[in-house]
Amino acid sequence: MPDRDALILLRDETAAEVATLERDLEALFEASRSSNADDEHDPEGSTIAFERAQLTAVLTAARRRVTDLTDALDRLATGGYGICESCGKPIPAERLAARPAARTCVACAS
Repeated sequence: MPDRDALILLRDETAAEVATLERDLEALFEASRSSNADDEHDPEGSTIAFERAQLTAVLTAARRRVTDLTDALDRLATGGYGICESCGKPIPAERLAARPAARTCVACAS
């Protein structure tokens, strides 16, 4: 089971990833503003709109992970970490190792 320091490290690493993704997205917006290319008909590959949508989805997931890890730290501080929010049984250490922000045990998650 991850300890407090491991959760903080994961959250901080993910927050750094969010910052990088935000910069990448802003650079993509800037590039599309300064270009008058017809990216919808570009034979070279994916469109700017597709890249923007893909990057936005990854950024959204990373932001959600930061929130989930912050919530896990809150549960750790209040004694609720590692306890299934649905059935109240302990969440197996293997699940917490794979998904440190897990709120439910495997049985309740499925």
